[in-house]
Amino acid sequence: MIGPKPNPRRRPRIGVTTSRGGGRYMWWFYWIALRLAGARPVRLIAPASQHPLDRFDGFIIGGGDDISPDLYRGDTLVDARLDPERDRMELEVLAHAGPRDVPVLGVCRGAQMINVHQGGTLYQNVQAAFDKVPDMWTPLPVKTVTFKTGSRLKRLAQRETLRVNSLHHQAVDRVGEQLEIVAWDEFGVPQALENTSASFMIGVQWHPEFLLHLKPHRRLFRAFIKAVRTGMERGRAHPEMDATAGHQAFQ
Repeated sequence: MIGPKPNPRRRPRIGVTTSRGGGRYMWWFYWIALRLAGARPVRLIAPASQHPLDRFDGFIIGGGDDISPDLYRGDTLVDARLDPERDRMELEVLAHAGPRDVPVLGVCRGAQMINVHQGGTLYQNVQAAFDKVPDMWTPLPVKTVTFKTGSRLKRLAQRETLRVNSLHHQAVDRVGEQLEIVAWDEFGVPQALENTSASFMIGVQWHPEFLLHLKPHRRLFRAFIKAVRTGMERGRAHPEMDATAGHQAFQ
C-alpha cells in the first residue's frame, strides 16, 4: 500500500526525550531551538508505550540523569541519579530510529545513550579517568572542543574549534559499533560522536540548546531539521495525529 504523500508545509514533528521532573527546564530550551529551526517539538516522557514512535520525523535524546550502568556493565557510583524507565524508553526510540534511518541528535546524556545503544561503554567519572580535568559545571561556554578533520560536525561548525559548555561528569569510553569520536576537549575527553552509516545520527557532550546566541550551535539544530525534512521528502512523512492521540502524547 502506498503511504500518504509528504506535506512540504508541515512542520517536522520531533520527539524530545526528557526526565519527568528535572528535565522540564531543559525541555523549554529544546522547544525554543526547534521552533526557531522550523520544527514542532514534542516532549517524550517514559514509558515509550504512550508515544506512537512512528508519528515522529526525528528525535532528540536529551540530557538528564545518569544512564544505568547495568546497560554497559559499569560500577554504579554512590551518588548516581538513575532513571531506568527513561533508559528503556530511549533504547526503544533508538531501536526504532536506527533501522528506519530517522535522524537523531543526542545531547549530553543523549550522546552517551547513542553510544551505549551501539554497544559502547562510558567513563562514570571523567575526573578519575583523565588527568587535570577541572571541576566544571556551567551552561556557559567555558571550554574548547577541537573537531576531527573531515567530520560532519566540523563542516557544520565551519571552524576548527568551538567553545562549549560543561554539564557532565560522564563521557564515552569504548566507542560503539558504527560510531566514531569526532571532537575532544582540551583535556582529551571525548565530546562528540557520529554514526557514519546514518543520514544523521550525531551526539554532542555539551548542551547546544543553552548556547543559541552562538551561530555554530544554531547551525547544528538547523542541520538536524534539514536532515529530517530530507527524510520526509523520501517518504518518512506520517499522517497527522487526531486530537485524542495528540492529547496523550504531548506532555
